Amino acid sequence: MIETAKNRRANSGKKTILFLDEIHRLNKAQQDVLLPDVERGVVSLIGATTHNPFFFVINALVSRSQIFELQPLSEDEIFGLLKRALADDERGLGRLKLKADDEALRHWAKVSDGDARRALNALEIAARTAENGKIGLATAEESIQKRVVRYDADEDEHYDTISAFIKSMRGSDADATLYWLAKMLLAGEDIRFIARRIVICAAEDVGLADPRALLVANACFQSIELVGMPEARIILAEAAVYIATAPKSNASYYGIENAMDSVKKGRVKLVPKHLQSAAYKSAKKLGRGVGYEYSHSHPKHYVEQDYGVDETFYTPGELGYEKKIAEFLAWLKQK
Repeated sequence: MIETAKNRRANSGKKTILFLDEIHRLNKAQQDVLLPDVERGVVSLIGATTHNPFFFVINALVSRSQIFELQPLSEDEIFGLLKRALADDERGLGRLKLKADDEALRHWAKVSDGDARRALNALEIAARTAENGKIGLATAEESIQKRVVRYDADEDEHYDTISAFIKSMRGSDADATLYWLAKMLLAGEDIRFIARRIVICAAEDVGLADPRALLVANACFQSIELVGMPEARIILAEAAVYIATAPKSNASYYGIENAMDSVKKGRVKLVPKHLQSAAYKSAKKLGRGVGYEYSHSHPKHYVEQDYGVDETFYTPGELGYEKKIAEFLAWLKQK
């Protein structure tokens, strides 16, 4: 086809549009072959794909292209499309003189998830089974019994939905948390993947404002391994709602980020002699562990001592258990 386009351009000066449906099916080597002729303008390439082109099309082609993302149709758009299909004599079902209730059309428009083909398929099935040419809600429900959740295993829907799930837990919206969890479960998402995100959210977003959150999340992860679906949905829901409704703090998360940043950017500190291990014979002859004060040997299990770090990495938040931590740290400062 490209050779034909070259000849057409040389002999008549006419340009060629090359349309490639499902362009993601070409592997990277095959896509590379297109690049020189696309760059020289031998063909104007239009590629269509149901996948994210940033994942499945080579960067060289993507960078030379204009990307258009096609969105699912709205309910009103599908409703209008179904009306048109019922009235069109040539390309639709107009010759059958069917009468469909608006309630039936609205049902198809809602459960087809923006997919016109699915709505039209349901209409065709209903047309074959309609009594006296009438289609009501019951017939519409029969023709499209199972709702298919639009979801992909390793692309946009996967990453976008788990992102919405995490952000809903972080934002303390239990209802949104349960909705996105339900979507993932119905779509067949790996329950261990969901549980791992709950564990991470418990540590990163709840933190020490409620230390029990991590225990609940970890118990959830262990329990779903023993139970499995469909009962695992109950365990995941309990843990996710707990995280969503718990007080929030990312202080410990930022604490370790700050500490790691200090280690990477600053001079790495040496461990002071009194903190070094004295667990082996003759260690004290080298001064290791000499002068270390054992905290539990002092009143209230605390003694002022140099631990080799004079930077502040952790600042407790104001919610939940961290209030008590803040009070304890204030008492230490007074000491």
